[in-house]
Amino acid sequence: MTTIYLVRHAEAEGNLYRRIHGWYDALITENGFAQIKCLEERFRDIPVDAVWSSDLYRTRTTARAVYVPKGLELHTDPQLRELNFGTWEDRTWGEVYREEPEQIALFNATSPLWRAPEGENLAEAGERLRGAVTRIARENPGRTVAIFSHGTAIRQLLASVQGVAPEEWKHLSHSENTAVTCLEYEDGRFAVRFQSDASHLPQELTTLGKQMWWKKEGKARDVNLWYRPIQWQRERELYLKARHEAWVTTHGAQVPFDGEGFLTAAQQHLDRTPWGVTLALADEEVVGVLELDVERYAPDNAGYIAFCYMDPSRREQNLGVQLIGQAVAFYRPLGRDKLRLRCAPYNDRAQHFYHKYGFAKIGDEVGGRVPLEILEKYIGYER
Repeated sequence: MTTIYLVRHAEAEGNLYRRIHGWYDALITENGFAQIKCLEERFRDIPVDAVWSSDLYRTRTTARAVYVPKGLELHTDPQLRELNFGTWEDRTWGEVYREEPEQIALFNATSPLWRAPEGENLAEAGERLRGAVTRIARENPGRTVAIFSHGTAIRQLLASVQGVAPEEWKHLSHSENTAVTCLEYEDGRFAVRFQSDASHLPQELTTLGKQMWWKKEGKARDVNLWYRPIQWQRERELYLKARHEAWVTTHGAQVPFDGEGFLTAAQQHLDRTPWGVTLALADEEVVGVLELDVERYAPDNAGYIAFCYMDPSRREQNLGVQLIGQAVAFYRPLGRDKLRLRCAPYNDRAQHFYHKYGFAKIGDEVGGRVPLEILEKYIGYER
C-alpha cells in the first residue's frame, strides 16, 4: 500500500489579489510563508519517502515544508498543475463577473458544462491529476509520498476517486491553503483516510476563513475589483479630487497642494501607457485610483506606483491589496522584478498597509516638498 499526503499550496497571489491563477505562475504571499512554517511543523514527525509537486512556483515553494527539513529531492510534474483557465488567466474575478456572468455562474456552480475558454473543463483537470497521482503511487509501492498540487484540481480528483456524480460536484467542499488530504493506494484503488484538514493553521493565518465566496449560506460575496484606464478628459476632476483628499489626509490642509503639478505628471504617465492612470471599480462604482510611471526606476528593473488610492468609504474592506495585485499584473510582463512607491513616514495607516503586504524601506526621497520614504516589494521568482 502507498500512502499519499496530497497538499494544497500555501496562500498565493491569486488568493490575495482576487485574480484567476491556474497555470499562471504566481508567488506565495507573506501570509503564505507563515502557513508554510505551520505545515513544516505538522510534518516534522511524519515519515515521508518522496516529495512531488506541480512545476509551478507556489507548489514548489510550499513543498519546501517537507523536502528541505527531511533532506529529500523534489520531483516536479506539470500534470500536477491547477486547472488551466485559458484566456481567463490573470484576469480579475471582478472583470469576469462583469463581462461573462453566464460563464462565471456555471463555474461557481461547479457545472460539468463549464469549460475555461481555450483551457480545460473540471473533469479533465481532475482526471489529469488522478492519472499523475496514480502513476506516482505505482512507482512508490509501500512508501509514503507527499504530493503538492492545487485547490480545484484536488477537489476534482477527490470527486473522481470517490465516485461523485457530476451533478453532485457542487456539494464538494473547498480546501484551505496548505490543507492536507491523506489517500491510500492499493490494487489500483484509492481510499480516503481524511481530506482537506488544515488544523495546523491558527485562525489568523487562514485564507478561506477571511473570505466569503465559498460559503453556501446567504448571498454575501467578496468585493472583487476590475480595472479600466481613466477617461482623462471626462474624469480628470475625479483624479484630482482623489489626489487632494489623499494629500490633506496625509499632510494636512496647511501644506500647499500642487494640483497642476499632479495633473501634469499624470498626463505624462498617460502619454506612455493608457494604464498610466487606472481606475479600480466595484461593479460600476469607482472606488480607487492606481497611477503608474513606467520610466521612473526602470533602470533598477522596478515598477513605480506613483499613487495608490482607495476611496475613504472603502478603506475598511481590505480592498487596497487588490490594487497592488493590479500593479504586479502590469509590471511583471514588462520584466520588472520589484515594485516601488513613496510614502510619508507619518502616514501610519499607509505604512502599516504596505509593510503588511511585503514592502520595506530602502531609502529616503531627497529634495521633496514633504518627507517621503521609498518602499520596495520584490515580485520576482527567487527568494
